[in-house]
Amino acid sequence: MKKVVMPLLLTAILCIIPYIGVQYAGLGYLFAVVIPCASLVILVAGFLVRLVIWLIRPVPFRIPTTCGQEKSLDWIKQDKLESPYHFWEAAARVMGEVLLFRSLFRNTKAELYAGPKLAYGSTKWLWLAGMTFHWSLLIIVIRHSKFFFSTVPPIADLLDNMDRFFDVTLPAFYMTDALVLAAISILVIRRLRDPKLRLISLPTDFFPLFLILAIALAGMSMRYVTKINVLPVHDQILTLMDYSFILSGEIGVLFYVHLFLVCVLAIYFPFSKLMHAGGIFLSPTRNLCNNSRAKRHSNPWNPDMKFKSYTEYENDYRDKMKKAGLPVEKE
Repeated sequence: MKKVVMPLLLTAILCIIPYIGVQYAGLGYLFAVVIPCASLVILVAGFLVRLVIWLIRPVPFRIPTTCGQEKSLDWIKQDKLESPYHFWEAAARVMGEVLLFRSLFRNTKAELYAGPKLAYGSTKWLWLAGMTFHWSLLIIVIRHSKFFFSTVPPIADLLDNMDRFFDVTLPAFYMTDALVLAAISILVIRRLRDPKLRLISLPTDFFPLFLILAIALAGMSMRYVTKINVLPVHDQILTLMDYSFILSGEIGVLFYVHLFLVCVLAIYFPFSKLMHAGGIFLSPTRNLCNNSRAKRHSNPWNPDMKFKSYTEYENDYRDKMKKAGLPVEKE
């Protein structure tokens, strides 16, 4: 249980720190200006450094994962997504992973029953939870982009209207708020229910989920419970966007909790498993073309070697070849 309790306790402590710091120590400037700016620098720099490290790593072999017919004779139909031959085919497969989670959709679970019998089952609910979680987060992030501009971007306004389509509460309820909470709950319960998955799970698997859950709950509380005024929030963000590092006005303490948790997530992101968001584009099993039969690929790790022609070889060893009775071209 330490794998679950420790990340949960750490998340609770992270929620308390800005509350005490702003409410009792008057550190609003630290949590509204200094920490957000520092977290943004760490996020961008850390993300770029990790990508550069992966980019300069040589790929010694063509190792694309293939599950279909590769390009061969003209009359044999090629599976363009499962065995890409051209760059655009490999790019389409990567985008299928990024946008639709194709490999997770096709994944199956295997369980051993009495007999012994090995049974395979579907894990479509896991694919659905993963899709719901990631797409809901993306929509929420795009919706929040309206705070970074003086006028609301059209895409943010469109998603905002679609997200609160039902409009059953005041203020309007966002569907993605409920969906992201449900998806996180499913992902956490899945790790706790399955003994095998619980065994291999680490605290670093639970901490991001709890942290995102706390961010979502703090944001929803500001909207539906405490109902803070968003105008000072908008002014503060625009002030930072103008490189004016001042505290623009009084904002509810819950906003500082929400913002601090977002900053912690931004700092944690480049050093965690969350970097799969960028690593998927650089995965050689996904982005390489399966064209080894048509194109020669050299291993970049192979040292440079000087090869001898037969004439040079014979010049060096002619006498020894004659003594051994081997034929030579030149006497």
